[in-house]
Amino acid sequence: MTRTTDRQTTTRTTDPHPWRPTQRRLTDTLLTALAPVAACSVALGALTTWVAAGRAGDPARIEVTAGRVFLPYGDTRDTAAFFRITNSGDADDRLVRVSSPGVGGEVTLGRHRTTGGGAAYRDEVDSAAVPAHGSLTMSPHGLDVILHAGARWELGDPVPFTLHFRRSGPVTVEAVVVSPGDVRASP
Repeated sequence: MTRTTDRQTTTRTTDPHPWRPTQRRLTDTLLTALAPVAACSVALGALTTWVAAGRAGDPARIEVTAGRVFLPYGDTRDTAAFFRITNSGDADDRLVRVSSPGVGGEVTLGRHRTTGGGAAYRDEVDSAAVPAHGSLTMSPHGLDVILHAGARWELGDPVPFTLHFRRSGPVTVEAVVVSPGDVRASP
């Protein structure tokens, strides 16, 4: 429809969709939509990493008890220490290292194994699993802490140890020096 006035002629259209996509409008719309999508993607990636790393839910809750260390006998100062480790949390953890200021020399994790012929040998291990809602009990016939005993240790002496866990961090406990044949040496 055309209408004439004194100054100009105006044409009106009855187009039901007056918005026309132009390159500028499409670019602005895309950039506006991209910001929330990018933010959601970053948040989803961070949450996925957090869950995959075992940080979701209740973390590992480690308690170390029943610490004992054998008093060496004979000409050797080599001995072993044992602990009971309980994890009451929802996430698994790993014992990765043990240290002690009361020990002369290196402290390592080891595992005793027997061959088919009855011979025994000891392997050094890098770490030990402590399952969620489970426990790890060290013993002379399995996992233990291998160390060089202090020169003046006597039965009943406390020896400080720090057990280092991958997720829970360090836990400091004392182990009591016991005789290898003492029935109280068992957890």
